Amino acid sequence: MHPRLSSWHLGAETALVTGASKGIGLACARELAVLGADLLLVARDRDYLEQVREELSEECPEVEVRCFAADLAVREERLDVFDWIADLRVPLSILVNNVGGNIIKPALEYSEEELHLLFEQNLFSAFDMCRLAHPHLVPHGNAAIVNIGSVSGVTHVRTGAPYGMSKAALHQMTRNLACEWADDGIRVNAVAPWYIRTQRSEAALADPDYLDEVLEHTPMQRIGEPEEVAAAVAFLCLPAASYISGELVAVDGGFLRYGF
Repeated sequence: MHPRLSSWHLGAETALVTGASKGIGLACARELAVLGADLLLVARDRDYLEQVREELSEECPEVEVRCFAADLAVREERLDVFDWIADLRVPLSILVNNVGGNIIKPALEYSEEELHLLFEQNLFSAFDMCRLAHPHLVPHGNAAIVNIGSVSGVTHVRTGAPYGMSKAALHQMTRNLACEWADDGIRVNAVAPWYIRTQRSEAALADPDYLDEVLEHTPMQRIGEPEEVAAAVAFLCLPAASYISGELVAVDGGFLRYGF
């Protein structure tokens, strides 16, 4: 095997993936496992998460897949995740922050509780997970964090102001941590998907007129797949990406060149 091929593999790495039971999170977990990484999966639904763990263990029997049920919008449960990791004594080297949510309303109609929830889900949880992961990642020397952002944090896409605000802040958090933690051997990047075919997007894309409008603003003229986001995430975790940090990679079929 050519020596460079090891840069395109994640053997002996351990990845923590949040929101890992469905959609983009599940696709990221699968992609990382295929590349050889052991997995620590976190999501809210314990029973469904266990099914996912069994499925990935069967698909990738050479890697270790563990799971832990937690609502990462709750700080105490974020702490529980890292108590679990400490008990496992595994050498964490990758963190994928995928947890997020949305409530779509006109700006004047959001309650204070809804605003707090959206920022807790989309921003504060990721910031906290990064900080809690930091002491686990530093010993690795070339660790990686990838945050799942959104094109809504770059331009207006009718998702509601708070969602776009929280994702824009997540992108800036990525840049700041990339600079601050470079000396610690931690690379921090983000991806910004456009419409991806998941359960969350299913209802909106079921409207044929709306789907036509989305496709008109997407140069590649199609909806993205979770695996296409996962491929970008996995690349940013690879040793091959060892000189990439602080970047926001759009996975959008060219959408950001058009706007919506």
